[in-house]
Formats: sequence, structure tokens, C-alpha cells
Amino acid sequence: MEKRKCGKSDTEISVVGIGCWSFGGGSDDYWGQQDQQAADEVVSAALDQGINYFDTAEGYNEGRSEESLGQALKDKRDKAIISTKISPSNTEPETLRQHCEDSLRRLGTDFIDIYYVHWPITDRSVQDAFATLMDLKAEGKIRSVSVSNFGVQQLREAIASGAQIDLNQICYNLLSRAIEVEIVPLCLEENIGIVPYMPLMQGLLTGKYRSIDEIPPNRRRTRHFQGDVAPARHDEPGAEELTFDIVEHLRQIAAEEEIAMAQLSLAWVMAKAGVTSVLVGARNRRQLEDNARSADLDLSRELIARLDDLTQPLLDALGPNADYWEPEASRRTR
Repeated sequence: MEKRKCGKSDTEISVVGIGCWSFGGGSDDYWGQQDQQAADEVVSAALDQGINYFDTAEGYNEGRSEESLGQALKDKRDKAIISTKISPSNTEPETLRQHCEDSLRRLGTDFIDIYYVHWPITDRSVQDAFATLMDLKAEGKIRSVSVSNFGVQQLREAIASGAQIDLNQICYNLLSRAIEVEIVPLCLEENIGIVPYMPLMQGLLTGKYRSIDEIPPNRRRTRHFQGDVAPARHDEPGAEELTFDIVEHLRQIAAEEEIAMAQLSLAWVMAKAGVTSVLVGARNRRQLEDNARSADLDLSRELIARLDDLTQPLLDALGPNADYWEPEASRRTR
């Protein structure tokens, strides 16, 4: 499994990473239930595949994701790179310190390899937050300061604080390419790695859905879909016909190339400039192994260009707003 360096740091992570939002989930949570045995199986299978990167957050299942990941990595900590995230509402210096300690305790570790600010800080001091993060780094509590869902303006503010920002974790896939307009160029300029989440567009890029009605409402909250269906928060018309037309063409291309549609979609993201690691979810060993195979694919320049051309009209339709859940007027990523 290929490893890539995280920005200016010495940390290297596998090009496929495991998103652990479902870990510790119960029947009423977003991703449904995933018991500890299943989490243990996924982590074990990932390590067997050469995957060393596991991503969680204090906000995932009210901290139970961190606890579950910590349990799954018990006696395996030295083989893993762990990232977790601090919520922006918890970034006042003393609060941040306490929440970092809480994450360390739940994860059962003495240090966090990569500590992200989960969303941009809007009502706290950016300078104080990143100064505290750098202090925690100096103390050995964290090894890399990173951000998630930060746009150009917010990245520049973080960099201006004097902090070394290594990664920006953000939504990126064949159907969600807004970051290419402004965010990727800045990250390349500043040597900040991109860590895409939602690379399979919540299952849409696996080919499992053939119509809008088959997609659960909580998975069609993005601006690809009409904003008048709860629990969507935007008020835009969406681009449903275009989105599904592209999905059908992707299905045909995958068949022509004799590549699973999910693996083709993941390989495309891995091949893009600035990408360090691509986060995939997995509920079991088989799902994990299927996704891991994408790292072995070497897409030709012609195929990448074909996929770029196919999905460009959707990028044009949805525009450069990288917050796929909010309209332009209230977007959080700026």
C-alpha cells in the first residue's frame, strides 16, 4: 500500500484511509449500528492490507467512535496513524485542551498523530485556537495540526496564525469537484495535503442506486438534489437529472474498463493533484478489501481526462461552493 507524506510533516499515511464515523454507532445514528466486533474486523483487515490511517472525531456518535477505534487498536497502536477532530465550538484555549485530553482518553493513547479543526472557526479566536494547537504539538500531545472543510480565506487565516497546517480534509469526488477551483491550487502552493472524504458520494458512485427514489433522504441532502426534501438545508434546485446521467455513463465506462465502479471512482480521486489519502468507510472485511483494491489501479491519463470531461458539466452547474450542504449565501467553507 502506497504511503504519502502529510504536508510539511514527517508523517506518512496510506493512500487509502479508514473513515470511522460508523464506529460505535447505534440503531438511531446516521450510519446505523456497527458493533465492536465489526469495528475490530475492519481495523484488523485494514492493517493486513497495509492501511495505517484511521480517522475519527469527537463529534462522531458522541465520542463513541473514538472509544471504539481505541478499543480496536488496543495492542496495535504502534501500527496506526490516528486522526481525530476538535469541533470549532470547543476551540477556546482551555476548552480545547480539555477536549484534546478527553479524545486521548477515549482513544486510549498518549498522543494524536493528526488533530483536525473539524469546521472553520467563526465565533472564537482563530489566532488563540491555532496557538493552543501548536502548544499541544510542542508538548507532544499531537503531532500534526490540520484542518477540515476550510476554504481559501479560512486557510489563509490559519496559516497567518503561524501554525504549520499539514492537511485539509474536505469533500471531494467525481460528482463534487468544487475544491479544484480555488482550494486545491492554494493547498498545492502551501504544501497542504488534501484528504478527501465522501469519495463515493455516500454510495452513489458505487452504482447501487439507479433512481432518486432509491436513495434515502438523509443521503440526498447535498446540492446535487432538490433542496425541498427534508432534511436538506439548502434551497437550490439541484442537478438530479445531470447527476444521474453522469452516474449511468460512469457505469458504462467502468464496464468497458472491467473495473468496479467504486474502485474506478476511488482511483480517480487518488490520482488527482495534492491528494494525500482518500477516506473510505467499511462495515466489514469484504467491503474494506474491495475498496483497498483501488490503490492498485493505475488509471491512464486518457481515462482520467475522459472522467474529467464527463463530470465537468456538474462542476459548472454546482459552482465553486465547496460546502455541498449549504447554499452560497450561508456556506461554511469560504
